[in-house]
Amino acid sequence: MSSKRSSRTLAAVSGGLGLALALAACSSGTSGGTTAATGGTTAASGECAAFAAYGDLTGKKVDVYTGIVTPEDQPYMDSYKPFEDCTHAKVNYVGDKAFETQILVRAKAGNPPDIAIVPQPGLLAQLVATGAAKAAPKAVADNVDKFWGADWKSYGSVGGKFYAAPSGASVKSLVWYSPKEFTDNGYKVPTTLDEMMALTQKIAATGKKPWCAGIGSGEATGWPITDWMEEMILRLSGPEVYDQWVTHKIAFNSAAPTAALDAVGAYLKNDKFVNGGLGDVKSIATTTFQDGGLPILDGTCSLHQMASFYASNFPKGTKVAQDGDVFAFYEPGVKASDHPVEGGGEFNLAFSDRPEVQAFQTYLSTDLWANTKAKISSTATGGGWISANKGLDVANLTNPIDKLSATILQDPKTIFRFDGSDQMPAAIGSDAFWKQATAWITGQSTKDTVDKIEAAWPKS
Repeated sequence: MSSKRSSRTLAAVSGGLGLALALAACSSGTSGGTTAATGGTTAASGECAAFAAYGDLTGKKVDVYTGIVTPEDQPYMDSYKPFEDCTHAKVNYVGDKAFETQILVRAKAGNPPDIAIVPQPGLLAQLVATGAAKAAPKAVADNVDKFWGADWKSYGSVGGKFYAAPSGASVKSLVWYSPKEFTDNGYKVPTTLDEMMALTQKIAATGKKPWCAGIGSGEATGWPITDWMEEMILRLSGPEVYDQWVTHKIAFNSAAPTAALDAVGAYLKNDKFVNGGLGDVKSIATTTFQDGGLPILDGTCSLHQMASFYASNFPKGTKVAQDGDVFAFYEPGVKASDHPVEGGGEFNLAFSDRPEVQAFQTYLSTDLWANTKAKISSTATGGGWISANKGLDVANLTNPIDKLSATILQDPKTIFRFDGSDQMPAAIGSDAFWKQATAWITGQSTKDTVDKIEAAWPKS
């Protein structure tokens, strides 16, 4: 569902081109090896060279506001420590579970933080619309051009203007499986959609239901089907049509979305294919998403589509690795050369253009920060955090799923698209889409499903 330097002269610059050019000069050459901290430790004086152009920011403070709370908050605060140690600025981190509501309230009231970690492009656009957000400085834009690419940059842009560099990222285009089962039975990880269906049929021919799934999630029940549909429309119709669908330039009940949902139904509405270890097709609606993939461990299910975060749902002691109890493979495209990826991420949006804020914003857009954060997260929590920053050294990730996800994101063939329902109006993405997807899995036709979602789309 339903997470990114000359001294006094620079410090005297009030913002704008002079600061941007100076900061840009130190935005590269900092991959992995020049990391100033590896777990909340104080930076050594020699390691502060990478921060020299930010200048002396003694007495300056930068406020960061986010929905990322305990225990995920500490690695963020620790990753800011090298910036604080070397520039002498103070970064004040505030995590709030009510962030998504309160950040809009604060922006509209004229009391925004200096920087907000924004989890969706749609919310970012709403914040820009308040007039409180500031466009990103050139140094940040240059880093995004270098370390990410046009697809990610577009999600941090509104109305053709670039506002926010990406931060963390997640990969949804994964299928979980048992490595031992594949080895014992000679199953091959599929490299095309046709191969994935052939594998499904091969497993089903043994009398076993290959797929397991669960979409129960309280008021959000149904959301895993939105991910399935998004994966299929991205693969079958391509990124341009995906974008048109998400922005309603084509109707929800037009040919491409209809074909995508039918393609999902070829798996999830076939009683021979689901719901391994859990029941029939209708049991998908009554199984929680947390429990949906667990039958892989007892051998009653072989395949489960779910994002990288699902690793934390397996019981303590489960080895999640290529040679472990369970692992995941990239959900393939139509051709082996296709590499569409659906996922999510956060963005660092500023509401101030003070020099210290722009300096910190620039640090967060570097490969230095990405590697620092990756090392700290790997040490502190065993992983669970990655970035799509191409300067991230995968060797700094210890968690096998993190390594897999980062490798997928860094593949030069990857075409990334943000979760579609997260970009749609709330009346669709977190209401009608979920509800009608649930009705669909319990018997409603594809036509009725897409027609009802289309009818719910806001008229303005």
